[in-house]
Amino acid sequence: MDIEQDGTPAPDDGKQIILPGDGLPGLLHILPQEQRPFFPGQAIPLLMSADAWLPTLEAMRDRGNQVVGLLATRTTPQDVPSGADLYDVGTVCRVHRVHRDGDVLQVLLEGLQRFRVRQWSHDRPPLLASVQYLPDRGDSQSLEQKAYAVAIINTIKELIPLNPLYGEELKVFLSRSSPNQPAILADFAASLTTASKADLQEVLETIDLQQRLQKVVELLHREVKIAEAQMEIREHVEREIQGHQREQILRQQLKYIQKELGISKDDKTAEVERLKERAAELSLSDAAQERFDEEINKLSMLEPGSPEWSVTRNHLDWLTALPWGVHTHDANDLAKAAKVLDAHHEGLADVKERILEFLALGISRGDAAGTIICLAGPPGVGKTSLGRAVAEALNRKFFRFSVGGMRDEAEIKGHRRTYIGAMPGKLLQALKDTGSDNPVIMLDEIDKIGASYQGDPASALLEVLDPEQNTNFRDHYLDLDFDLSKVLFICTANQLDTIPAPLLDRMEVVRLSGYLDKEKLDIAKRHLWPRQLKRAGVGKGDIRIDVAALRSVIELYSREAGVRQLDKHLASLVRKAVVRMLKGDAKPIRIRRADIAGYLGAPVYQKERTQSGVGVVTGLAWTALGGATLPVEATKVHSNGASLKLTGQLGSVMQESANIAHSYVRANATRYNVAEEYFENAAIHLHVPAGATPKDGPSAGVTMATALLSLALGRKMRSGFAMTGELTLTGQVYPVGGIREKLLAAKRQGIKNVVLPADNQRDVQDVPEHIAAGLNITFVKHFDEVAKLVL
Repeated sequence: MDIEQDGTPAPDDGKQIILPGDGLPGLLHILPQEQRPFFPGQAIPLLMSADAWLPTLEAMRDRGNQVVGLLATRTTPQDVPSGADLYDVGTVCRVHRVHRDGDVLQVLLEGLQRFRVRQWSHDRPPLLASVQYLPDRGDSQSLEQKAYAVAIINTIKELIPLNPLYGEELKVFLSRSSPNQPAILADFAASLTTASKADLQEVLETIDLQQRLQKVVELLHREVKIAEAQMEIREHVEREIQGHQREQILRQQLKYIQKELGISKDDKTAEVERLKERAAELSLSDAAQERFDEEINKLSMLEPGSPEWSVTRNHLDWLTALPWGVHTHDANDLAKAAKVLDAHHEGLADVKERILEFLALGISRGDAAGTIICLAGPPGVGKTSLGRAVAEALNRKFFRFSVGGMRDEAEIKGHRRTYIGAMPGKLLQALKDTGSDNPVIMLDEIDKIGASYQGDPASALLEVLDPEQNTNFRDHYLDLDFDLSKVLFICTANQLDTIPAPLLDRMEVVRLSGYLDKEKLDIAKRHLWPRQLKRAGVGKGDIRIDVAALRSVIELYSREAGVRQLDKHLASLVRKAVVRMLKGDAKPIRIRRADIAGYLGAPVYQKERTQSGVGVVTGLAWTALGGATLPVEATKVHSNGASLKLTGQLGSVMQESANIAHSYVRANATRYNVAEEYFENAAIHLHVPAGATPKDGPSAGVTMATALLSLALGRKMRSGFAMTGELTLTGQVYPVGGIREKLLAAKRQGIKNVVLPADNQRDVQDVPEHIAAGLNITFVKHFDEVAKLVL
């Protein structure tokens, strides 16, 4: 045997003819087969690594042999397999041709018969083993073997029409096959199947011909089942494809027939006419009508498959989808509007009154637009739902979108049509969704609007929220003027400091300071508690809560300005009560005041302690949760030098108020009968509990001055007094904010006497009667009045 380098077969002298069982050596060189096992009677071209297996073929040639053993690998080897990686039973093959192409060997083999490895003489390449040959010795005259052979032939004939892969070669083989050669037939049939390597190796290792025939028949029957399933799937797919193709052809023919008869149009003509019909129903402006005519003519000349067709068609679709001249008629019943607002919200009488004034003005002039309302207040006070109530009261469509975190001005004014995927801004989308040119559009979280390199949305809103400019609002995508003056814009914000001044200047701010405890109680009874019962799927009589228990939840667990936390706590009560019901507790489940701690845990808030003593004065403060009392403490540390130490996490404004109070009392000490040398030597420490809570603002100036004067005189403040007000260096008392919340805090603490700046008298008039009732309010203009009253 010569090893070819150029692909030319090695010459064969024709003298070496090896038949199965003749001239086979006892020691046999072995080659691995990584794929399926190889059976006798077959010819196979084998591709191998030249570096790994060329030495084996050369060693075979040196021993004067033309045969080699072929063993299947047990697993896919990661490296050159050894003897332990190979099965023990394989096929001895005659080597017909070896060709080397670079690093690859192409070996043409012919299977002769089975063999078994007795012992490995060399289990590393070149592999060499002592083998035992296993010739077939079946009884060809056995009727049972002939029956199996006939069954194999018939099964193979069944496979031919089922699988097109079995072609003419298989038909030729069957025509030459005979039941009198069952061994050859069995090996061929096994190699024909798609069985796994393990199943084929089992057939190869079955020496008994009767058992081998039986296993091959089982494999062939399994192959027939697989082929039948494949045929069924193929026929199903073909039927589906043919059905779709037939339907498509029929549709095309139907379109052509309808077009010839004049009863149908092609897609482009139908789309153009649809857009024209939509435009005819609208009251387009002159500029919009002119643009529509230009674009529709262009669309008529374009092919539907071109990119420009889709761009033009989308633009016309948006142009005709906007509510040009389409609007709803405002309700003109002010009493009904008041009922709608009361149904949506408890309390907030001042806010409702302001909204009703706005609605009344709109009813009077026939148009409720022109003013931009900004609802400002803490979270959970009902700003968004109040906007929905306004829309319902006006009988207008409502659309809400949040501008919080918005950083791209294209969200407001749209993208230009030159960009891929361009769309109009949110405002035109709102008009399209509502189908009206006078909806109520709510811009939520306007105080959290952002800015980036893509533009400043807040600046883009200047045009939108200006009644003098929004009559000709131009979206970048539409590139046409659209009148937004009929739209009622309502903005919401938690704070006004972060809103740009030019934008805030265009709004009319309506402040929602929050709910009082009594209002929260009414909201809980009429709205929150029934809603939680409905969500839980239980009846009103199944779970009952006492009014005292509701009041306890409000005072000890949810002191925030809104009712969001209160709603969460009520939901927790309902959930725990439902658990008790499912465990078998008798209905109705009643929740009392004493049960609240067991349901919700320890109270989140404790009752504020009222302090008294020399240098201790009770002030009033506004917080995000409403109002609170604010004790101020002053004490003399030593008399070795004048100084003022401030503690309690005071902000810069509050520190200035403390210094002003100290300077005023020290400068006017003799007026209040304080020894002149007292402040010259006294080191004073002024503290505002609680130290972990940051505090700021000018409203504690009067309180701090009173505490310092009380310390200098050595007198206690009269009991039952609380105060608030800004102090100047001349002793003037200036007005402060949050009067409603501060009075509520005083009443919650049982304080009867409150000192307020005189200029806050108008704010007290707006406070609900149930808050001011029982309070003795004294209005002062100068600190002298405060000192005379409380000291």
